[in-house]
Amino acid sequence: MSSATPRLPLAGVLRLGRPSDIWFKPALSVVVAVAPPNLTLLALGRLDLAMYTMAGSLCALYAHNRPYAARARALAWVVLGMLTGLAVALVAASLTTSAVALVTVGALLAAAQKALCDAARTGPPGNVIFTFITSAALFAPQTLVQVPGHLALAATAGVWAWLIGMAPGLVRPHGPERRATAHALHTAAAYAEKPDDPRARAAAAAAVQAAWQALLSAGARTEPRRALDRLVVRAEVALAAPADTDPERLRAWARDLRGNGPVPRTEDRGELLGIDAELGLETVPWWRRLGPLTPLALRTALGCALAGYASLAFGVGRPYWALVTAASLYQANLTLTWSRGVQRVVGNLAGVLLFAAVVPLAHLGPAALVLCCLAFNFGAEALISRNYWLGSVCVTPMALLITEFAGFQEPGRLITERIVDTVVGALVGFVAAIAVTDRRAGDRVEHALSAVDRARERTARLLAEPDPATAALESARRTLAAVLVELRATVDAASGEWWQRALPQERVVLAEQAGHRTLAATTRRLTSATTEDVRP
Repeated sequence: MSSATPRLPLAGVLRLGRPSDIWFKPALSVVVAVAPPNLTLLALGRLDLAMYTMAGSLCALYAHNRPYAARARALAWVVLGMLTGLAVALVAASLTTSAVALVTVGALLAAAQKALCDAARTGPPGNVIFTFITSAALFAPQTLVQVPGHLALAATAGVWAWLIGMAPGLVRPHGPERRATAHALHTAAAYAEKPDDPRARAAAAAAVQAAWQALLSAGARTEPRRALDRLVVRAEVALAAPADTDPERLRAWARDLRGNGPVPRTEDRGELLGIDAELGLETVPWWRRLGPLTPLALRTALGCALAGYASLAFGVGRPYWALVTAASLYQANLTLTWSRGVQRVVGNLAGVLLFAAVVPLAHLGPAALVLCCLAFNFGAEALISRNYWLGSVCVTPMALLITEFAGFQEPGRLITERIVDTVVGALVGFVAAIAVTDRRAGDRVEHALSAVDRARERTARLLAEPDPATAALESARRTLAAVLVELRATVDAASGEWWQRALPQERVVLAEQAGHRTLAATTRRLTSATTEDVRP
């Protein structure tokens, strides 16, 4: 067993990346989802209720990368999950005023939210929004009689957020799957230019797999979606034969997928089974992914509880800020958790300075307060895809201003408490991440290696047959592609953990090389077979 700690980098942690292709969608969506409820409460003179409508409105941040059929289901679950967590928090707040008990409930809620969001793969912003809302609700004065009304406000705003999330489908119904296909084409083109780069190959394989999953969840097999199938097949062929691929042609197809123009048509040279084979693969239900997430859930529970208790010991009036800071740190491994901690601290401290600069403007009146919060909502989502710390610069003043919806407060005290809670939450949260080790990470790598070996052997046996059934060969190829992507993700997660046996890096490299060679041979075999089938 190795006790060496993983690398904890500082260089590059704060480097800005390219903005997301759709950065404006969550930014605009959250403003449109938050503005009507908040402005209505402003007109009624009840901004003190804004926390409950914000719970539903912030659901508009989720599922922007999903096709609309899948987005409808995902957003419904997000709203339901938000209402469930809020209900637990409000009932707890109405039953006890013990800060220690409320921090404990908040930590358990945060752990459950982290595990469920990761298992269901909800995507950004993950569990943090749920924990932000439920932790704040735990420390809001509450009675049992008020709970149904407050939940009704959140539910109404949640329905509005669902409608906002689905509205773009009226204008661009195939937008998400077009973007996923374009990304697969771009990454395949990059791999074709650097076929000896294993990172480029892994990125292209993951993008192709994600494109198939997007098409799988998109709904009815319309003609535009079938045309997208054929383009993803072209990306797969590029992975199999990068030397015979024209990267510029792939990029031209990707550019043509922007907007609402017709999907580019490819030459009819016979197709792999594409989405039909993907539909035949067995999917892993989300609840079966909860087991491996146990160490992460324990880290979250312990870190959030200790952060909240430490904040109470320092006499901070809002221990949920420390709790949320700790909850926001936990990523797939210790190295990523460290990086997120650095980003969180830097972003929050810069955000506190920004709050100090804008608070005179926000204190001009309730309307100015609401407008400032809307501006920071937009800024947070517009910037966070470039780097988490940059988005936090806007999230921090927004969170501070939300606390003033019930009445203006002394800025100096708010700033001091936020700084203390940020530092305490980050330090205590990271110590908890070190204390709770994930010693089964190596076992998961072994299981992933075994899955790759089995899938490759099955595919190789079919390839060795003189005339294998096309459907069986394509199904085997799909399975092999999926387990190779899963192997890479498992190894990347395990590589950042500590206090575990050395990972079998050489076996991983050999397994990936052999698996991708088999994939390439299978793709060439299938492409050749289908081309012959369509010849006159």
